[in-house]
This record gives sequence, C-alpha cells and structure tokens, in this order.
Amino acid sequence: MGTHAPQPGFKAGFVAVLGLPNTGKSTLVNRLVGEKVAIVSSKPQTTRNRIQGIVHRPDAQIVFIDTPGIHEPSSALGRLMMEEVKQAAAGVDATVLLVDATRPALAPGLAGHPERSRGARAKDAATRKWGEIMKALPDPVILALNKIDLMAKPHLLPLMDAFRQERAFAEIIPISALTGDGCDVLLRAIAGLLPEGGPYFPPDQFTDQPERFLAAEIIREKAMQATRDEVPYSIAVLVEEFEEGERLVRISATIQVERASHKGILIGRGGSMLKRIGTEARKELERILGVRLFLTLLVKAEPGWRDDPAKVQRLDWRRQLEERAENQKE
Repeated sequence: MGTHAPQPGFKAGFVAVLGLPNTGKSTLVNRLVGEKVAIVSSKPQTTRNRIQGIVHRPDAQIVFIDTPGIHEPSSALGRLMMEEVKQAAAGVDATVLLVDATRPALAPGLAGHPERSRGARAKDAATRKWGEIMKALPDPVILALNKIDLMAKPHLLPLMDAFRQERAFAEIIPISALTGDGCDVLLRAIAGLLPEGGPYFPPDQFTDQPERFLAAEIIREKAMQATRDEVPYSIAVLVEEFEEGERLVRISATIQVERASHKGILIGRGGSMLKRIGTEARKELERILGVRLFLTLLVKAEPGWRDDPAKVQRLDWRRQLEERAENQKE
C-alpha cells in the first residue's frame, strides 16, 4: 500500500468507528462508502474483523475502519474481536464513537430523561467498558448520535449536553445511518480533522478486503438473515476454493456451526434453506464483483469452535493470506 502524489490542501487519513454492538457501525460505514464493505445484521457482534472502507472526496480520502462491537469477551472468538477493536483504535488519525441515541443510559450525566433510571439499572459490563474506552481515547474524537430517526427530537439536545460532560469531543453530530440524515455533515467534520497528504488508495478502490473474505462475509450475512433467531451468531464461513475465470468465478465454501441441530436448520427440508442462502449470496456477490458466479455451499457442525483459539484464528483473513503465501513458497 503506497501513497500517491500529494495534492495541495488534500487530506487523507484513517478513522476508527467504535461503539457497542448493534449501534449501526457497519450500516454507517456502508452508507459513507457508498458500497457494501461490511455485513449488516440485527444480531449483536456481527462484525468480527477490522474492515476498511474508503471514501473518496475531491478534498480528502477517508479510510474508515469498521470494528466489532465493544463487549466483555467470554470466548476465544470474543477475545479476538476485542483485540481487533484495540488494534483499530491504535494509530488512527481520528475516531468516531457511534452511540445509539435511543439508549440514553449510555450518558451517565443525563438526568431527568424518562428512560434514564431504567437504563442506569440495566448498565452491564460492556457499557462500563465502553465508558472507559470513551474517556481514554486520544483526541480527536467525534461523537455521532445514531438512529435519530427513531427518537423524539426534544430529547436530542439534553442527550448532547450530557455527553459533553463525559469528555471533550471534537464535535457531537446527530445522524441516521439508515436514512443518511447528518452523514454529509459527519463526513465534512471528519475530513477537517485529517492531516494533509496524498491518498493511500487509488480512486476506484473502496475496500482493502480480499474478494475471498468478502465472499465469506456475504454468505455469513445471508445465513444469519435467513435463520434469524433460530441459529445464534456463532456461524462461521470458510471459503475453501476461490477460482477466478474471465467470465465466471467458482466459490466453494463451508458454513460452520456449533451444533448438529443448527446444521439441520441451515440445510432445511430437502436443502431448501441452504439453497435460499446460496441464491441470495450469489446474487449479491455477482452485483458486487460484476461477474457470473458458481457457488457451492456445505454445512459442518464443529462443536465448541468459538472457544478454540486455533479454529478462531482461521477466520482471520490476514492470517489466511499469510498461510497461503507460505504454502506457495514451499
């Protein structure tokens, strides 16, 4: 990854997007980039790896780093996810803290809000960890209050005032990642915080993720959406083969779950569920990659894989690339 020739007054830099699970981080990054670089699900902790999405503006290039939701890890998978958050927060030029504005308990200084007392009692370890991280992050930090389309507007100003008591933010910006409201304001504010310099990526690139990793994530998203609450978020997808031709890409992937019962749900009667997942994943990947796709899916039950560090590490696309490079040398 090298820089291009600097342009007078042009700015470029890396920006981490942090927040609790289900605050809309992936939805926001996809909205700002204008392309799908991170999968979206209503289930918590959907994002497992640092995912970079690149925004190209006439005056700036902003490289967003989407991160897993901040939580108290209880498994090898959870520990890996929190390590991803730690690494993403290190060495960036700015940070966006994304908060669900419909959850006012996240602002300890907020008094008199109709949901404050109930929310305060419900505060858990993840919320406390979020508070610690919020106060410890180096400047500059922008606080983005998301989901304002779902809240009563009179509650917005008291919420902003409450967060001002927590730390000195560069800006506090109300947004809706779903509708796009306030997102242009957020982009302008971020660009203003970045250092001057040339772009890090060419203008036609919108992510640094390998297509192999993107394929695995899209398949996982479709599996999670299709099964809803029947299968927990402990779904993993391993792309076994990724063969690129001039007019056709062939992908063979394994969907990994923890229980045999989950395997049966994903396959469905007569293979109907697996066929649905494959069809939806293929259509989206064809749109993103711009080629025809032949997709083969298998389902495998792997008990306790989330607690096995070796199996969890297999999901890291950076490690996969390193292992593939080492194998090619041998």
